[in-house]
Amino acid sequence: MVLKITDVSKSYTSGQAVTPVLQGVSLTLEAGSSLALTGDSGSGKSTLLHLAAALDSFDSGEITIEGTHLSGLNEAGRAALRQRQVSIVFQQFNLIPSLSVGSNLSLHARLGRRRDRAWEDRLIDRLGLSNLLDRYPDQLSGGQQQRVAIGRTMALRPALLLADEPTGNLDETASEAVMGLMLELLRDSGAALFLVTHSDSIANQLDRRLHLKQGQIA
Repeated sequence: MVLKITDVSKSYTSGQAVTPVLQGVSLTLEAGSSLALTGDSGSGKSTLLHLAAALDSFDSGEITIEGTHLSGLNEAGRAALRQRQVSIVFQQFNLIPSLSVGSNLSLHARLGRRRDRAWEDRLIDRLGLSNLLDRYPDQLSGGQQQRVAIGRTMALRPALLLADEPTGNLDETASEAVMGLMLELLRDSGAALFLVTHSDSIANQLDRRLHLKQGQIA
């Protein structure tokens, strides 16, 4: 089991007010499988994704990634997990403007000391980036930037890929192309995909889908 979320709850406190965001959420995700999480804005989708990425703490329950209990990790342990086992694709491309496409693509793998040049070359070819490696992010279209962002996360060869509305800034044609490439690369790598989306068409491309409503799996 790559990802196991068990009875997780999360609230935010502002002054005297306590706002529950997630209430007893449970799900599992195996290697090589994909899961889409849908739900209205404010339902807790992105919060759950951030918890799975060890970017935030939860109030109760447990999250394990390849058997590692997130509740037992300090900040350094969480950072190490993200460098080696977990990669994240956000709606915003988050490329580093001062780095070329080639340097952006290899960045996470280099930081995690997991660079595999043969796999990287394969990604570059499959993503159609061969002629763009010396360009900079501001010289690319939105679709090209998202392909670089996906390549950067996949270069790490993570066990778990988390994606938060990864095609939200793209038009329909670019969105379909990017999702197709992402799913092909996932099949090649054997990684698990946990994706948050508002799009039914994207959700229907994945192996399973769950719907989050008011912090609970509907």
